[in-house]
Formats: sequence, structure tokens, C-alpha cells
Amino acid sequence: MKGYCIIIFACLLSPLGVVSELPIIEYKSIHHPVISKTGMVVSQREIASKVGAEILRKGGNAVDAAVATGLALAVVLPRAGNIGGGGFMLVYLKDLDKTIAIDYREKAPKAAYRDLFLDEKGNYDRKKAQFSLLSAGVPGTVAGLHLALIKYGTMSWEEVIEPAITLAKDGFPIPHDLANILASENYKKRLTSTAAGSKSFYKKGLKNYVAGEILIQKDLAWSLGQLKDFGPKAFYEGEIAKKIVQEMKKNGGLITLQDLKNYRPVEREPVKGTYRGYDIISMPPASSGGIHLIQMLNMLEQFPLKDLGFGSAKTIHLMAEVMKRAYSDRSKHLGDMDFYAVPFGLMNKDYASKLNEKISIDQVTPSKDINPGDPYPYESPDTTHFSVMDKYGNVVSNTYTLNFSYGSGIVIPGTGMLINNEMDDFSSKPGVPNGYGLLGSEANSIQGDKRPLSSMTPTIIFKDKNPYFVLGSPGGSRIITTVLQVALNVMEHDMNIAQAVNSPRMHHQWLPEVLMLEDGFSPDTIEILEDKGYQIYPSRTMGSVQAIVKEGDYFYGAADPRRPDSGAVAP
Repeated sequence: MKGYCIIIFACLLSPLGVVSELPIIEYKSIHHPVISKTGMVVSQREIASKVGAEILRKGGNAVDAAVATGLALAVVLPRAGNIGGGGFMLVYLKDLDKTIAIDYREKAPKAAYRDLFLDEKGNYDRKKAQFSLLSAGVPGTVAGLHLALIKYGTMSWEEVIEPAITLAKDGFPIPHDLANILASENYKKRLTSTAAGSKSFYKKGLKNYVAGEILIQKDLAWSLGQLKDFGPKAFYEGEIAKKIVQEMKKNGGLITLQDLKNYRPVEREPVKGTYRGYDIISMPPASSGGIHLIQMLNMLEQFPLKDLGFGSAKTIHLMAEVMKRAYSDRSKHLGDMDFYAVPFGLMNKDYASKLNEKISIDQVTPSKDINPGDPYPYESPDTTHFSVMDKYGNVVSNTYTLNFSYGSGIVIPGTGMLINNEMDDFSSKPGVPNGYGLLGSEANSIQGDKRPLSSMTPTIIFKDKNPYFVLGSPGGSRIITTVLQVALNVMEHDMNIAQAVNSPRMHHQWLPEVLMLEDGFSPDTIEILEDKGYQIYPSRTMGSVQAIVKEGDYFYGAADPRRPDSGAVAP
């Protein structure tokens, strides 16, 4: 298979001058995919991928392997892997020829209310919204993973959680990126703001771990042991629940025992679209990802992208125009569909044609002419995605998160568990951007028991009615455009999966009026775009796609080199 390697790592300023969270790292990418005939697991930590691959080797199916991988990531990727957050899972079952969407997104506590994060003057209070226990939604990860396993897996909960317990109890070698981040001033200050955080991630005297040293997380091992022995009840009604609520009462959080006991993941109908003969299946709201992925594909299908070429100025221009319109719609129309009538007509091909009428291949449409708004601040990239395909024909695409890197930075005492700060994904003040740099409307206002809007976009693409391509990514508001581009690289530009994942990415999110480009695009192309009127911003790396393609009897896996220590592993 043909392929090429693009190595991209930078620690740059965001458009508003905020330094990227990722350290400068040199990391050598693979030139070609990992190939297997027996299945594949791809995640942001190779050690977690190995856990999932071992489950497949023992005869487990894709769901068994996905749950084991997700639980392992809660130990080895603490900035995003979690039991204290939430996410979305797509499951394709070969025997039923059916795809199920499992929504285990966090929910607002019952006592949450619209103006929760406004100060006495009615202004957005960033500290309350992002770095306090008020920012914690009721976690859904444990309930979601357990539901998937019990309904669609073949192995026991005790079997799939055991590898995570071992990793927490016996420890694992700290990768250099984790060591660097924990030692950075910003994160060390946040994670040592509580005694529980200091205990979990630092040595005695708050000394830093160095790469290669073993990180043992005894409290997290206890929590996972409770989950093994008592299942989700330990988290939502038992000893873990008691520790969560005790900390909430002590430090001003809203989550109650009743909130935890009442939490339920929801099975939903996936959103579906088509692109040049491929069938696209993705996540419905409270994810905005699926709807806008399909909306943008509908628009781009009407342009000759293949003839224009990957990375050409015309292709980048058309994609930017399409992205701006989708993100404008996102700000107005998307929210938890249990509380708001989301207009699914956004995915209609006629609607795409109507939007395309105002796109010129030669001229830039100013964002203010699409919809006016305020500039956006920095967004956090630290969600994580993993993909699994098994030899039986089953597929799992899973994206989950704590929201920011390490969530709020608060560890619940006695549990070793970081709690999410997902409440900031609501529109704390409709019309004012949140910490992720996205505007929202009344559709995504804070309300008790409501799920905040997300950009997570776990996706499965079918070819000739068979699962062909599974992918997803972290990246805040860049998730949707990252998934879009990698999908187009395969479907439109005929790249192999490693090329598709490694190729440079671009992003435009309507406002600010900035076109973000990763390193790797031609200087001549950039000059043409600047001549068109684009304000170019050299961006830090975008996303971390974990993807698998199945061609005939072979699985081809690619782990994104933008995050170190990711891995595609065959059983």
C-alpha cells in the first residue's frame, strides 16, 4: 500500500494567545497501517489497545474489547479516559445488521438552573463554570459501558474490568507526555489544589514523576474493585456514590445521591446520511457531531473535490465556507433533543443545496454575513476516542471525555477519580461563548437533568452495506471537522488509512474570522488563500483520530501520531 508520513508537533498560541496544552514532542509516525485478519483495536494509548486486543484474542467481541479498553484508558490516560465523565458509543451488530447509539453523556444535577454560572452582575464566571464542583455533571461512563457490555457483549463485567484494576494496582510506566504535562506549572497547580489530586499524581513532597517511572493509583484501584464487586450500583448508590456526594456537600457541588441513583444512559437512533455511495452513521444529539458531519458532507458532495485535489487552495476554501455555515447553524439549533426539538432537516440534501447557492469558489463569505457573533476563546482538546472491529463483523466507535484535560482538576477523595467539568458545555449565557469557544442558544441553556451539547462524533461508514470505516477524534469544536477531513481523505481522495490520518488538517468555525491550518500545507497554497482574504492562523495539532478500515478479509488500523503512545493493536 502506498503511504507517506507527515510529522506535526508544535506548542503554539491559540487565536487569543493561550498556549496549547500539549508539550513539544518528536514522535515518529508509521508510514503504513497496522494490518490484521483477526480484528483491530485503536486507541490513544497503546497499552489500552493491547488490553482490548487481548479480549479479542480470548474470543470476546468488539463490545467486550471496547469496554475493557475504555476502563483501561481511565487508568492510563487520566486527562481524558475516565469513569467520572461521559460520552457516546456507536455499536454495529453483525447478526442483527443494526447500529445502536448509546448516549451516556453527563446530565445536569436536578438543582442546576439557567443562571448557575453568572455572577451578581450577570456575567459569566469562568472559575465556577470550569474549575469548581459546580461544573460537574452527573457522570455517565460507568453506566454507559456497563449497559453496552450487558446488552451486546459476550464476556462478564468482572472479566473486562480486571485489566484496568491491575494497571491501577500494579502501576504502568509513565509516558513522557504524561510526565511533561503533570510537571507543567499550569496542570500541577490545578491537580495539587486538593490533597486527593496530589496523592494521585505526584510523589511525596509533590515531587514529579519522570518518564518511565511506575504510576500506581491505589485509590482508583479501590474504585475499580468496587465496580468489579458491585457493578454500577457501587458508583450510583454505593460507596463511591457516598464519597462523591460527601465532597459535593463539603465544597459546594450540586450532585446528590438521588441524582446519581436516577442517572440512566439512553439508547438512541443514530443519524444517517450518504456520500457518493457510502452510508454514514453517526451520533445524534446531545451530540452535534453527527448532524453537522452529514450536513457538511451533503454540501461538499456537490463540489468536485477529487478533481480540485487534496490540500489545494480551492478545496480548502470550499471546506472553510461549508464549515462556517455548519457552525453557524450549530449555535442556533442544537441541544439535548429530550428538551428541545432539534431540526433534523439540517441533514436534508435540499437544504445543503440552498446553503451552497451562496458559496462562491472564488470569493470568501465574511462570517459576519452568515451570522454575527463574538470572538471565541481557547478550547480544550482532551476528549479521547477508540475504535474496535472484530472478526465476527461487529464494530464499536466510542468517544468519551472529562471535558477539559483532567476535567475540573478535582479528584474525589478516596476514589482516585477525576470529576468532569462538563456543565461548561451548556450555554451559561445564551449568545456568549463558553470555555470551548462555541456560541449557544436557548436550546443549550442550563436545566436540571439535561445533557449539555457536545461535538463528539463517533462514526461508522458503510460501503456496499458492510462496515467499512470506523473513526472518531478528540479536539473540542475541531472534532467534527477533523472527522470530516479524515473521512474525505479515504472516500474522496483515495488515501490509505495511515495517509488519511496523518495528512495535515484545517479548521474554520465561523467565528473568529480565522482559518486554522496545521503545518504541512504548501506555502504557495497559503499565499493563494491569503490573497483571497483569509486570515491564516498556524494551528497546533488538531485532534487524534483512531481509525480502522476493513477491506476484504483485512483490517487496517491507524493511530494518530499527533498524540504520543497511541497504538493500533491486533489480537
